[in-house]
Amino acid sequence: MSQPELAVIVPTYNERENIRPLLDLLARALAGVNYEVVIVDDDSPDQTATFAWTQTTAHPNVRVIQRINRRGLSSACVEGMMSTSAPYIAVIDADMQHDESVLPKMLAKIKTEALDIVIGSRHVEGGGMGEFSKARVWLSNMGKALSRAVCRADLSDPMSGFFVLDRRFLMEVVRSLSATGFKILLDILATARRPVKIGEVGYTFRTRQFGASKLDIVVFIEYAQLLLDKALGGLIPASYVVFCFIGALGFGLHISIVRLMIASAGWSFGQAQWMAGFVVMTVNFLLNNQLTFRSQRLRGWSLLPGYAVFCLACLVGLYLNVAVAESVRAASVWWLWASLAGLVVGSVWNYGVTSLFVWNVARRRLLKAEKAREQSVQP
Repeated sequence: MSQPELAVIVPTYNERENIRPLLDLLARALAGVNYEVVIVDDDSPDQTATFAWTQTTAHPNVRVIQRINRRGLSSACVEGMMSTSAPYIAVIDADMQHDESVLPKMLAKIKTEALDIVIGSRHVEGGGMGEFSKARVWLSNMGKALSRAVCRADLSDPMSGFFVLDRRFLMEVVRSLSATGFKILLDILATARRPVKIGEVGYTFRTRQFGASKLDIVVFIEYAQLLLDKALGGLIPASYVVFCFIGALGFGLHISIVRLMIASAGWSFGQAQWMAGFVVMTVNFLLNNQLTFRSQRLRGWSLLPGYAVFCLACLVGLYLNVAVAESVRAASVWWLWASLAGLVVGSVWNYGVTSLFVWNVARRRLLKAEKAREQSVQP
């Protein structure tokens, strides 16, 4: 097969039922275009990747990347993009809610107008949200308003996940992408360090035919993390902000438990403190595992040693917190500032040690960077 003009990246997770109809739709829509389809599957339990491989006989222009122990739509898109040498790259969901029939129009527009990216928009002429509830439309509009704070680009649908971009533009931004969550378009546009040449093509968002929506509270937390990461310019990890937020919730829970145990159960202050500390460390560990470090989260028996290390790190962090606060206070600093100094030191310690020794974030980022460098030298 000669080098394709267009690569269509399809990130999947439990999308087995959608693969065959999507490939057939793409074949009809892109007749006459030299294209390839790159299916990037996050080791779906429904064996999406295995089924996709069986379709390569009928569709020889299909490639499958099966990712093991990695999750995330954005990072899957990036891996798929970096695996192709096509000069133009499209991203489309596997659930067929995006209208593949407008891909030729998007490809023609990016080529003839020499644009960096062409976005499938639900909010321009020819576009629409389809048959969605008012609540879903409201959430989309809210996300659009929030994203404009970091996007630095004038476009109607920054929440879109349907677009075609020039590979040269991708190479300008790929090394600085957060690759967090599910809004890869926002990540790309917010990372760009120059005005981006953007075009838009209207399409109507279709109702999902198979499978279940992946929209949940974790998705919105990942979206918030991406916005934070771009707003902070990468100076402070967005995951650290979420880590501190969970810690603040834990502080409130700790106070509530102590008060309840003393007032209702008749426990001594010391007993209540120990009980509250145990409960809060457990809750914080589980929340951080599910939210802050979701892409590296522990499962099964690995939770036990992770929990033990987390508790040990937090105990050391508590000691550092108190020691620093007392030292600052001894220098005649107002007690509030002294307490804040202790909290900062303790939280930085807890975040750094647990991210390294519990969730192995540094090691995984290093492996990811090494893989990106290897892929970037491909022709």
